[in-house]
Amino acid sequence: MRLAVLDIGSNSVHLLVVDAHVGAPPLPATSHKEVLRLAEHLSDDGTIDAEGQERLHDFVTEAVEIAEDQGAEQILAFATSAVRDAPNGVALIDSINAQLGVTLNVMTGKDEARVTFLAARRWFGWSAGKILLLDIGGGSLEIAAGQDEYPQAAVSVPLGAGRTYSEFLTDPIPTADDVHNLRKHARAQIGRIAGKINRVGIPDQVVGSSKTFRSLARIAGAAPSGDGIYAPRKLFRRDLEGIIDTLASRTPAERAELPGVSEARAGQVLAGAIVAEAAFTIFDVGVMNISPWALREGIIMRKLDLLDSAEQSSAMRMESVAALD
Repeated sequence: MRLAVLDIGSNSVHLLVVDAHVGAPPLPATSHKEVLRLAEHLSDDGTIDAEGQERLHDFVTEAVEIAEDQGAEQILAFATSAVRDAPNGVALIDSINAQLGVTLNVMTGKDEARVTFLAARRWFGWSAGKILLLDIGGGSLEIAAGQDEYPQAAVSVPLGAGRTYSEFLTDPIPTADDVHNLRKHARAQIGRIAGKINRVGIPDQVVGSSKTFRSLARIAGAAPSGDGIYAPRKLFRRDLEGIIDTLASRTPAERAELPGVSEARAGQVLAGAIVAEAAFTIFDVGVMNISPWALREGIIMRKLDLLDSAEQSSAMRMESVAALD
C-alpha cells in the first residue's frame, strides 16, 4: 500500500510518501519538507504564536493535497515536542483536524523514543544486541535502551537542539560561558534520568538517529548523503570536543560552509553538539553508529506490523497514529 507519514517536529515539518509492503523496507515515493522552526515561534508563556500557527496550518493543507495527489491510501500524522509542550498545542491540533479533516495526533516523548527505537532495531537487526538509542530533535532528546524490538526503558528530556540554542546560544558567536552553561545544564538534565537507562545494562551498540547526529558525523568525516543510506556512518566521542570548538568559533553563516551543515540548522548545530557531548559523557559512549531510519520509519514499521496481524485495519482516508498502539 502507499502510505503518507506527516511528521510535525520542533524544527521541520516533513511529509514522506512511501510504498510499503509487509516484510520489506519502505520505498520512498516522494518527500516534501519545510523548516518552520516551531520551537522558535513560542511566546513568552510558551504558546505557539500566530505566525507559527498560520505556517503550520498552511503546510498541513499542502501536505494533505500532495499525499492525495500521490495516491496515498492513508496519512499517518503526528506532532512531537514543540506542539506537545505548548499550552495551546492541543487547541491548535483540534483546529487543524476540524478544518482539514485530518487526524493529527500528538505523541508523548516516551512513545516517540519507543517508536524511534523500533526503527533503529529494524535497521541494525538482532545482531546489534542491546541498543542504546539517542535522538536529538528540535525540542527534545529521546533516549531508549533495550534488547527487544521495543525498549525496556525510554525517556524524553527537553534538550532539543532548537530549544537549547534559543535558551543558551543566542549570540552569533557564543562566549565560553555560554557554552559552559549549556554543557552544565545538559549534563544535569541527562544525569537525572541516567539511572533509568543504565538499569538496562551496558549496551552492545550505541545508535544515533537524528539529523543532528548525521550532521556531526559528517563534520567529522563520515560519508556524505550522496553515498546512500547503506554507507556506514559513525560518530566518535574523541571528535566532539574539536567539533564544538570549531562551531563555537564561527558564525552561523560560516558554520553552514562545513560539510553536513545546512543553512537552516547552522545556528542550532552547536547546541546539538554540546548536548551530544553531554550524552556521550554521561553514558560513557566511545562510538555511535548512525541510523538512517528514525521516527517516521518507526511509524511505518508499526503500521505494517498491524497489517501483518490478525487485526483488521480500516481503510479510512486518514488514520490516527494512536490507533496503531
